[in-house]
Amino acid sequence: MDQNIGRRFEGRTAIVTGASRGIGFAIAERLVAEGAKVVITARKPEPLAEAVQALGGPEHALGVAGKGDDADHQAEVVATTIETFGSADLLVNNTGINPVYGPMIDLDLAAARKIVEVNCLSALAWTQQVHGAWMKEHGGSVVNVASVAGLRPAPGIGFYGSSKAMLIHITQELAVELGPDIRVNAVAPAVVKTKFATELYEGKEEKVAAAYPLKRLGEPEDIGSVVAFLLSEDAAWMTGRVLTIDGGVTLTGGV
Repeated sequence: MDQNIGRRFEGRTAIVTGASRGIGFAIAERLVAEGAKVVITARKPEPLAEAVQALGGPEHALGVAGKGDDADHQAEVVATTIETFGSADLLVNNTGINPVYGPMIDLDLAAARKIVEVNCLSALAWTQQVHGAWMKEHGGSVVNVASVAGLRPAPGIGFYGSSKAMLIHITQELAVELGPDIRVNAVAPAVVKTKFATELYEGKEEKVAAAYPLKRLGEPEDIGSVVAFLLSEDAAWMTGRVLTIDGGVTLTGGV
């Protein structure tokens, strides 16, 4: 981590969902480095506890285990955040699933419904919860983690991409509804080297990266820095925007 990073989030509290590892953890790490208190969520308590320790322990971070699309869990996290750290200024909807791979024409519709529940409706629900408990009266900033697969067809992960397209539209609608005191933006990463994305690059990383003008795949920290920018006052005149973080791959027609 760059030791020259400023303290843009001193005195502010963030909730980052799906943050025990990967992109979510990198976002939380960046926010803590810039002075934020962070509450992170994930399904499994053990990795979550390890992540909290890696973030500096209870002085800086708190973990609350549960399912991202569970309303009781959402309410508990928001209430605990405000009770523990005194505010809920920032929200990052990072939780996402993609349990299927292959042609969309063969898609199991039960899996499709679950993808929409977790990737889209839960992001809206988390925003509703934080809005009602804190941001409606105090303002705030929200960032949704979408995907370049939501910007153009992505064979093999077509319905995942469809859900991210919906998340992008949710982002834009909320930006219109919640201004001027609450900003809502999104990021759309290409392939980032995480456990979640291994199907897309494992055993073929060099070949996949060759299509990227920057000749490498993304690292979680590449996303964390851009999310931090969007949450910060450095992006104070931005809302409803989707920042593509892709190493240039969409310039060449790839995803």
